[in-house]
Amino acid sequence: MVKTDEFSSVFRLRPVYRTSHFVLYARNNDLSSARLGVVAAKRMAPRAVTRNTIKRVTRELFRQAALPQVDCIVRLSKPVNSKNGPATNAKLKAELREELSQLFAFLLNATAFARKPGNK
Repeated sequence: MVKTDEFSSVFRLRPVYRTSHFVLYARNNDLSSARLGVVAAKRMAPRAVTRNTIKRVTRELFRQAALPQVDCIVRLSKPVNSKNGPATNAKLKAELREELSQLFAFLLNATAFARKPGNK
């Protein structure tokens, strides 16, 4: 998702699922595939390297999860690291992957977003 209207229509809904650092907003769509939006604010991740890592990992896990027809937005809701520590490291990436995997696993298992019979 790239347009403001698309983001706004999903943000109007309540959050579907939360982890310690992320909030997931989702709604069903009438398209043939799932769409993703990622919001990583500068105040939550001060370094561009960290924000880009978050976006990259989110997109990678989104592609790997065979999600139903849904628009989802993953928003960083808690600061990840400060300017004092390293911008990215293996531990941070592992924690991000674990939390994001939880979000997408929830979407796969949620009955409200389940695939309709006959759809692939």
